[in-house]
Amino acid sequence: MEDVLRSCCAGLDIHQKVIVACIIRSAEGKKRPEKFFSSFDTTTRGLFDLSDWLTSYEVTHISMESTGVYWKCVWRILQNHFELQLANPRHIKNIPGKKTDMKDAEWIARLTRLGVVPTSFVPPEPIQELRDLTRYRKHLVEDLNREKNRGHMVLQNAGIKLASVIKDIYGKSGRGLLYALIKNEQITETLILKCVYTTLRRKVPQLLESLEGFMTPHYRKMLSLHLTQIECLEKQLVEVEETINDSLVPYEEYVERLEEIPGINRRTAAVVLAEVGIDMSVFPSAGHLASWAGASPGNNQSAGKTRSKRVGKGNSYLKKVLAQGALAVSQGKPNRIQAFFFRVRRNAGHKKSVVATVHLLVRIIYRMFSDQSRYNELGGSYYKIERIL
Repeated sequence: MEDVLRSCCAGLDIHQKVIVACIIRSAEGKKRPEKFFSSFDTTTRGLFDLSDWLTSYEVTHISMESTGVYWKCVWRILQNHFELQLANPRHIKNIPGKKTDMKDAEWIARLTRLGVVPTSFVPPEPIQELRDLTRYRKHLVEDLNREKNRGHMVLQNAGIKLASVIKDIYGKSGRGLLYALIKNEQITETLILKCVYTTLRRKVPQLLESLEGFMTPHYRKMLSLHLTQIECLEKQLVEVEETINDSLVPYEEYVERLEEIPGINRRTAAVVLAEVGIDMSVFPSAGHLASWAGASPGNNQSAGKTRSKRVGKGNSYLKKVLAQGALAVSQGKPNRIQAFFFRVRRNAGHKKSVVATVHLLVRIIYRMFSDQSRYNELGGSYYKIERIL
């Protein structure tokens, strides 16, 4: 016998153009529950029709899969009228061989009825908007780096070895020389001195030699296209940064507390807030949050033997930015987190020490947000004192 927790619930199988819904309702005086199926368009009108249909059957709980971004509009319209659950498709996969949209919706509804749907974390709308911005910033930075690499390849193909002399060829000095190449100006000492600044003015002979190449009209055009795209991305990046700063105003207190933690600056703090929010009650413990972030060892045992301890995928945005923070801590001033990093690295190696430090940072953040406390630096000798005691 199945232990039924909900008398009337629904499962939604969401696609780009259509939603298949299944309602399972306990029937009075009957052993088998009643099942109702229907399909709806994913337009706004179709979603309101779905809401009315679910309300007519007095549905209380609804579960859906996190299929791409298609679930977001459904969630926005239904969230004020029903108890919603968002599930990872891998965690509620149907029995092999039973794959249709109606069967998928029925399977989700059955799991919801039994209360065994593992719920995914869905932050409040302001945090979701901040998350969109921080993730878009990450993609812009990646696009900018790719575009800069493409421009560098054009220079290499043209025999221009400017990167061997200038560390950042897209800085003020480097960009001035690139525009001189695009305009097909004659490269002379006077031109170079006009374009470069600071200590690069001492490297005029090296710059002259590095700028000798084969800048054909094709390469000049390609370099011009890449520079235009780089400047466009840089402009967008500045605009996104300003919007993120405006969005952080209501959470300024939390940002200040996060910045007290070694390895976390304002940009990292914005990502942390965007990914986990400020309400830690949605995570039962610090270990649950660390597991959700993908910073906990795997648990795979059989017959008393441990097969694998690989960490899960988790939230890649949060894990990546905290991993960068862990590496920054390892190269900064002595502190408790740095001491932890080197202690783990001595025994387990570099990669595991980074993941372990991310785990520690997540637990510290959870404790600070749960207790509304501030970071307490215990000093770089904390673990040495602990060992002596």
